Amino acid sequence: MARFIFLYRGPAAAMSDFTPEQRAERMAAFGAWMEKTGEALVDVGRPFGSSVSVRDDGTEARAVDLIGYTIVEAGDLAAAKGLTAGLPVLADGDGKHAVEIFELLPM
Repeated sequence: MARFIFLYRGPAAAMSDFTPEQRAERMAAFGAWMEKTGEALVDVGRPFGSSVSVRDDGTEARAVDLIGYTIVEAGDLAAAKGLTAGLPVLADGDGKHAVEIFELLPM
């Protein structure tokens, strides 16, 4: 089985922007997705906080809109993509969020 990283892209929302009910609903949705993903879920990941982009010319710039990650195991890229079904970060349907999937290669 190969490992794949899901990089979540979109506008970040602070948990303080949500009501307690919305937070509970969001956590329940992630819990349901994690349960459905089962043993394929290697690392549930974390949201990202402060960031900066350091360039190869020594300059810094604003980092892109990556907001978190998850690592899964799957037989191939198509199977990894299939694991995004029901992922709450894709639930809004407004085109503002995406999951970028990369296979993690051995060193």
